[in-house]
Formats: sequence, C-alpha cells, structure tokens
Amino acid sequence: MLATVDALLPLSLLEAVRDVDTPGDLEAEFVDELRNKRLGLSDTVYTQIKRYSEAVRRRQRTPQDEAIALARLIGRRPDAEAVFRAAGRFLARESYQRISPITRQAIRLMPTFISRPMVLRRTRAIAARFLNGTVRRVGSFVLLEVPRPATFDTAPGSIGCTYYEAALRELLRLMIGGVGAVEHTRCAGRHEGTCEWRADWRTMGKAPQS
Repeated sequence: MLATVDALLPLSLLEAVRDVDTPGDLEAEFVDELRNKRLGLSDTVYTQIKRYSEAVRRRQRTPQDEAIALARLIGRRPDAEAVFRAAGRFLARESYQRISPITRQAIRLMPTFISRPMVLRRTRAIAARFLNGTVRRVGSFVLLEVPRPATFDTAPGSIGCTYYEAALRELLRLMIGGVGAVEHTRCAGRHEGTCEWRADWRTMGKAPQS
C-alpha cells in the first residue's frame, strides 16, 4: 500500500521555504531578480502551495514520496535546519488551530490534573494525523515516535529530524505554555529502528491566557 501523509506536511515545507526566502524591506526592490535565485519565490512553489492548500482544505492525503522529495530539496540548502524548524512550527500552529476554541480555552483554564490528559489526547490525535506518529506518556516525559519520518535522511546528519522536534516543541508550547527540553532520543539514522523525541513534561507551565 502506498504510504501517504496529510497534505499539511508538504504544505508546511513549502510555506517555510517561501517564508525564509521572502526578502526583507531592504531587498524589496530586487524581488524580480531574487525570484530567479530563490526557490521560495518561484512560480513553481507558488503553484504547489496552492495545490497543497486546496488538498488541506479537502482533508486529503498525498503520497509520502512527494514530501520526501521536497525535504531532499530543502536538505541541499545551507540553511536546511532553519527551514525544517520553521516548517515544523508551521505544522504545529496550523494543527493547533484545528482544535476547537472551546477545548483550547478549557486547556488554558482547567487545573493541571485535568488539562494535561486533554493535552495528551489532542497531541496524540495531531501526531497520528499530521506526522504519522504516535505519542505516549512515560513518567514525566511525553514521547513522540515516528517510524518513517518524511524528512529522514534528506539532509546531512540528523538535520531533517529537527522538523519533528520543532513541531512537538511548538505544539506543546501552544497548548501548555512552557517549553521544556525536547531530545531526539532515538534515530533511524543511527540504526535504532525508528525516530523518537522526548519532551520533559515537568518543566512545562500553563498556557498563557489569550
């Protein structure tokens, strides 16, 4: 069976590329020239963003090979880690917005012993749908396991794996407020069978009121 990912995953990669490659004010006058040099400003990326955005709206999935190809393209950039981290944060923010406002408010207002199980359930659902991963709690830690990361082996070292680290960190920050240490405890690149990230549950505080 063909492996698939939620369309939000490749969309997050392209949105990050576009964001990183968008010129600042000092470069604005050179946009036409930069468009030929920066992938994120190309018509191809614009067209693909539109396609994936429509797929996300329709709740469609896409072949994982497409996401892997995009990740490999990013992995050849000198700023690959920054792009992967930006993409992970984008996916976390977009998936967080799909939690109902009532639930988000309850997580912020409820005592910790009530809100933490709610956070864990929502994190599990988001990981399953958008990251093809599983989340479990082990003692004072939250573990994210992804058997086949779309960004695995797409950049030197474990740079591609920072995508999932950033997604987990940002998602927990949005839901709980504090950001504890997030460690890449297992890596398929080290021949450990799967990739796993561990977030320290103890150091996270309550989400800020908003």
